[in-house]
Order: sequence, then C-alpha cells, then structure tokens
Amino acid sequence: MQRSNLYIVVFSAILTIVLGGLLSGTSVVLKPLQDKQVELDTKKKILGAVDPTSVEGKTPDEILAYYKERVTSIVVDINGEPMETDAKGNPLVAEKIDFQKNHNKFKKDVKSRPYPVFMYMKEDGSGVDSYIFPMFGAGLWDWISGFVAVDADLNTVRGVAFDHKSETPGLGARITDEPVKARFVGKKLYDQSGALQSVSMVKGEKGEPLDDHHIDGLSGATLTGKGLNAMLKDYFGYYGAYIEKTKNSKEPVAEVVEPVAEEESEETAE
Repeated sequence: MQRSNLYIVVFSAILTIVLGGLLSGTSVVLKPLQDKQVELDTKKKILGAVDPTSVEGKTPDEILAYYKERVTSIVVDINGEPMETDAKGNPLVAEKIDFQKNHNKFKKDVKSRPYPVFMYMKEDGSGVDSYIFPMFGAGLWDWISGFVAVDADLNTVRGVAFDHKSETPGLGARITDEPVKARFVGKKLYDQSGALQSVSMVKGEKGEPLDDHHIDGLSGATLTGKGLNAMLKDYFGYYGAYIEKTKNSKEPVAEVVEPVAEEESEETAE
C-alpha cells in the first residue's frame, strides 16, 4: 500500500528520534566504563615506564590501587612553577590532562600548556624513586606519545613507554616493542657540562655500541625515529626549568599534596 509523503516524513522523524535517544543513552551508560579504561591505560603506561613488571599479573583494580600507593603527581608550567588551576579556574589533575588537545603545538602555545610530572615514590615513602614525564609528538603517519621515567638524579633514563596511532607494523610501530624500549635504559639526558642532549635514535640499525645520548635506530623507519627524537628533545626542553629547579633544591619543587579526586574534577582540555 502506498504511503503519503507526510507519513514517510513523520515515520522517519520518529525513527531518528528513537534511535538517537538509544545511542545517547548507551553513550551515557558506557561513559563511566570508558573513562575507567582510559584511566587504567594511562596509569599502566606510567607504571610501565618505571618497571614493566610492576603491572604484570595484576587485575585492573590492583593496578589502580598500586598506582595510588606509589605515584603522586603535580602540574607545572613552562617555568617549572606549580599550576593548580587552568585558565577557567578548574582544578588541574595531572592524570586527566588531554595531551592531544592541550599539547598539540597547533592548538596551544608551549608557554601556556600545563605540564604533568609523575613521581614514583620509594617503597618506604622516604622520597622520590623516579620521575615520569609524559610527552606528545608526530610520527610518520599520525601522533606518537610517550612516558619517560628518569632516575632521581633527573638525568639517567630509567625506562620508557611509547604509543602511536598508525605507525607501520614491523617498522615504526616497533617503538612499542620491549627490546627497542630497553635501548633507552641507562642513557643520559644531559652532558657533563649540564647541557641538554636528550636521547636520539641514529639512522639505521647496526647493533653497534653508542654513547650516552644515542641508541640504535630502526631499519626502514627513519621518519618515525626523527619524530621520536624531536618529541624527546622538545619535551625535555619544556620540562627543563622544572628539572633544573628540582636538581638545585633539597625537596621537590612543588609541595606534594593529595590530588583532587578525579571524578570531581573537570576535563582540563580547552
């Protein structure tokens, strides 16, 4: 039976409203689960940069509990000074800062960005065991990101945890492989004069011993290596003031306080 145009329009409108409502409701129901998964993934990477074995065999709840027990965090500005709120007056929580939005050089000037610093505390609570610095950059095809753990001397690399969106499997994507990440361990950020050198991948993969500031590269992934090198050099430059102030003080630059409960804080990305 042929339907009138009005019937078709009304039916389509009702169907759109019903389906839209279902999708919206599903999104609301799933958001807490999605948020917890993002939180878990971030904290696993932070812990994994310090010690990949620290999360092995643990349930999600155990990982989150271990993180709360061993990690504290602050947010600093480009001058190494603590930041407690964003431009809108919202509390800044290091774990909730969206790097892709806040740290994309085309969206936010480096001088106005918030810079999270995570501190992995000694088991006996006597001080900082290592510092973890998050960073964000560009690979061959899309973004790359990382967490770099540095010993309490703020010079020796303790470990790294890298991620990427779409680097080539078997080539640039190898930055997430354990053998590649292990190359960074023990390398130095600063030379003997105190100048920032960072750590750089060389071109090619030769398997030869290198100096304190260079590691073996990735065969067939020169551009990914360049992007990784730029990210490391840029971000340790951004964190330079904080590192320098912390080195020159007996205590951490910013007073370590209990962070604002994440469920009560607002998203810091603009």
